[in-house]
Amino acid sequence: MKNFVEELRWRGMIHDIMPGTEEALAKGPASAYVGIDPTGDSLHIGHLVSIMILKHFQNCGHKPYALVGGATGMIGDPSMKNAERNLLDEATLAHNVECIKAQLSRFLDFGSDAPNKAELVNNYDWMKDYTFINFTRDIGKLITVNYMMSKDSVKKRLSRESTEGMSFTEFTYQLLQGYDFLYLYKHHNVTLQLGGADQWGNITTGTELIRRTCQGEAYALTCPLITKADGGKFGKTEKENIWLDAKRTSPYQFYQFWLNVSDEDALKYIKIFTMLGKDEIESIAAEHAQAPHLRCLQKKLAEQVTIMVHGEEEYKKALSASQMLFGNATSQALRELDEQTFLAVFDGVPTSEISREELPCNILEVLTAKTGIFPSKGEARKMIQGNGLSINKDKMADPNYELSEKDILDDKYVLIQKGKKNYYIIKVK
Repeated sequence: MKNFVEELRWRGMIHDIMPGTEEALAKGPASAYVGIDPTGDSLHIGHLVSIMILKHFQNCGHKPYALVGGATGMIGDPSMKNAERNLLDEATLAHNVECIKAQLSRFLDFGSDAPNKAELVNNYDWMKDYTFINFTRDIGKLITVNYMMSKDSVKKRLSRESTEGMSFTEFTYQLLQGYDFLYLYKHHNVTLQLGGADQWGNITTGTELIRRTCQGEAYALTCPLITKADGGKFGKTEKENIWLDAKRTSPYQFYQFWLNVSDEDALKYIKIFTMLGKDEIESIAAEHAQAPHLRCLQKKLAEQVTIMVHGEEEYKKALSASQMLFGNATSQALRELDEQTFLAVFDGVPTSEISREELPCNILEVLTAKTGIFPSKGEARKMIQGNGLSINKDKMADPNYELSEKDILDDKYVLIQKGKKNYYIIKVK
């Protein structure tokens, strides 16, 4: 068995670790879990750190449990949050849980016959029939208010100047999460909880419950909250989160996010978000240092994470799409782009509209009166005759060419390229 703690340590994936954890894991295969809050129907790359820790845990011969918080998701974890979340109904949560299951299966082996195959559990299954009176009698009496108030997540929330304060609902969250650990310890022999650094208080409440209830040994390990080198928030662009769901964030946009990180971040992220070994990462880093402009680290990082999340075929499409603006992409490659990727690649490109009824139409008329891409027919003709104009990546040599239905991409768009770098989209309505 590989040493799980040592694997995380060289990757920079340990923030806090309870004494005795490494020694306990060295005794043989163990079980651990990560909790995932199903407040949305897709995970985003902020969840990837915890998922990668579970993946490493399984890869080291241990058994991972992914706990989807169908019950706790109805409350919302207050850790490091400024305000309470909106509570979700059961139908929405059930939908979110199913979507998250499908995404987790890309990272963890749930389906094999291996003794350490991953398991997915939902705390709604053991909380739905647990009455409030029984919970407060069984669990509430074991943890004092003083202990709960000492947690950073509670202290920081209460110390903020806010008229809203913190509700009893959110205050009890750490007891509920602690009970999850206790339940999994009793019923599945789970002795370790993994999570982000902001979860330390909730996790240790669980180890305390296990100690007081079962006199058992349980452990905690958290990973750092990932940040960018410039201090910005990891996992967000100017527009939105980077989601694992291809419908929310296209594989092309996903690939571009990793491709565009800084050199410093690329070296950190390639250790955290890929399964590449230490020697291979050091080799790539040395190659990158010799020629930083080639961005070897970013390219390998983007390749590995995109394949892991979206598969080899989508990675190849994203790579092809990324060459659309700056490489020698072909008309065929352009036509193979789906609409979401096409719009992502050419985001911000000037767009004009023409009516379908106006086609076919002379290209000079289209480029001038219809769209204003050129100020005059003379200038457009000169560009065409100089071999400087392309329609859908095909060079245009005939100023008498008639733009028609066959030139429309995805039944909506025509891409005009003027020179090497100037693009225009004509939207056909």
